[in-house]
Order: sequence, then structure tokens, then C-alpha cells
Amino acid sequence: MSAGIDLESIKNQELFANLRQEEIDFIVSHSGIINLNKKSSLFSAGEDASRFYILTSGEIRVFKKNSDDSEEEMARFTSGDTIGDFDFARGAKYDAYAEAAQDSRLIVFPDSNSTMDNLANDEPNAVCSILLNAIIMMTGRIKSTRKLIFENMSWVQELHRRAYEDAGTGLWKQTLIADEIIGNLKDPAALIMLKPDRFKILVDSRGHSAGDEAMIKIAIILKNITRIAGHGWALRFKSNEVGLIFNNCNSAQAHTIAKTLAESILTMEPVCAKDEIPEFNFSATIAWAVWPKDDTEWESLFNGCYSLLLDTWKNGGEKIVHYTHTGKHE
Repeated sequence: MSAGIDLESIKNQELFANLRQEEIDFIVSHSGIINLNKKSSLFSAGEDASRFYILTSGEIRVFKKNSDDSEEEMARFTSGDTIGDFDFARGAKYDAYAEAAQDSRLIVFPDSNSTMDNLANDEPNAVCSILLNAIIMMTGRIKSTRKLIFENMSWVQELHRRAYEDAGTGLWKQTLIADEIIGNLKDPAALIMLKPDRFKILVDSRGHSAGDEAMIKIAIILKNITRIAGHGWALRFKSNEVGLIFNNCNSAQAHTIAKTLAESILTMEPVCAKDEIPEFNFSATIAWAVWPKDDTEWESLFNGCYSLLLDTWKNGGEKIVHYTHTGKHE
């Protein structure tokens, strides 16, 4: 826990409602302490509202400055209050000034060493929950809940997309599985994993840019399959390991999708020969399984399918294999 931070002050905040203990621990580890002397500034109008504050002792006053330099006090905050969360949740700039009306102590989140973009990559589910809680809190501060939700909905969706989307390919990150997909699996659910064959040869001979370009093309194939199906998730698991998850997808359907995927990779345009470097043709190793038929435990099914993918790839690849918990594979 960060030194001096009162865990109860964190847990009692509406912003952190319904978070798991490990997520609370994550919040605490990325929070800091600010001690302000009377008359010291907390923030000024026009500054980016990239943090919010929990007042644990003292008093903070918020005010606006008029054109004649006179001050118009807007609010006073006392111990237990949260300051700046409204502007923070909207991704806005502060439209007022805040200073200590007396010596004050505050918890700040995130701390000076962190940004919300970085934290969203590390713990996307916790960050999304915090910001959604902030929106819910805002509804009590304005007259029209409907107006607030509609004005912020696109922003929430954009935050969700950025938190879970792989920047290089536009595929969903593997963290989406643990945070959202597992809770929404519908029997039967198919897992299809793919690893490009001889990818190191491509990167070593043509450079990382060639590998990045190939992954983008593979991502397009995956996303096209989900688009045609009208459902499903296209994901990037690790560096060049990608795949698909489909609900209501039986073994026959999963096998057909796996074959379609393999054929699509084979039809990718080869990387042309250059100097003494031969032409590079694409192929892939694919492993698939269906939950709960092939394994009743999703984590076991995922790990088993992944291990089978790697073993097959190491033994030459360019195959479609079926994982089952019994160890018998097609």
C-alpha cells in the first residue's frame, strides 16, 4: 500500500464501488498524498482535469474569478468529499480554481507518476468501472439524467475500445477474455487459435515492418470472419498469436471456421523475392476446441488449446488440430 494512504478512505468512495479487492489494491498503489497549507492552490481554471482528489482532512474552497479579479465562491469541500471528479469523468478542463481554506490533506488518483491511459492498459476493467461510477455520480448533480447519459455514452464506448483494443492490429486484447468474454460465454463456445508459420524468417529477412504488415492483414481476415458471421470476438493473444471466440458454435461449425481461416491465410499475397531473399508464402498453424464439450473448464481448455498450438507449430506447423481434454486430437 502507498505510504500514508488510508485504505478505508478509498473503499468508502462511490467512485470505487463494486471493485474487487485486487482492483482496490491497484488503485491504492497508484494514488498519492498531497499536503496543502492554507491558501495553497490545488488546481487552476484551464488545467487538464487528469486527476481527482479525496479530501481526508481540512477544507478546500472552489471559486471563479470575475473579469474585475473579484472571486465568486462556488463550493466548499470538507473531509470525505471528492473534488474534481465531474471534470475528470468528462475528460474536460477545470473551469474554476481550488485552494485550501485551511491546512488540508488529500489523496490524489492517479499519482504524479501515472496517467489514466497507462492505468487503462494495466487494469482496464478497474479503470472502466471507476469512470462509469463517476458518470453515475454525476446524474445526481444535474437535472437531466437522460441528457447526461446520451452526452457521455460515446465517450464511454471510446474509453472501453481504447482500453481493450490492440493498437497494432485493431483486434481485442486477451484481457477482454478475463474481464468480459468469460462471463458471457454461451454453450457451446468455440475457441480458434492461430500462429503464423515461419514468421521469424519473415521478420529476420524483411524486417519488423513486414511482420507488422502481415499481422494487420491477418487481423483483417479474422475481423471479416466475425463480420460475416454477425458475432464473435477477434483477438490478439500474444505477439503473433491470434484467434477467434464464438458463442453458440458447435464442433462442426468450429472446424469449418478453422478451415476457412487456414485457406484465407494461404491466399494472402506472398512477399515478393528481393535480391537473394526468396519469396515468402504465408501459412498458419491452427488449434481449436469447443467449450464445454472438449473441456468443462474454460481456463483448462484455453491453456490446453494454446499448448497444442505451440507443439504443432514447433513440429512444422501448417496443420489444423483439435484439442480435447482426453488428449486425442484430429
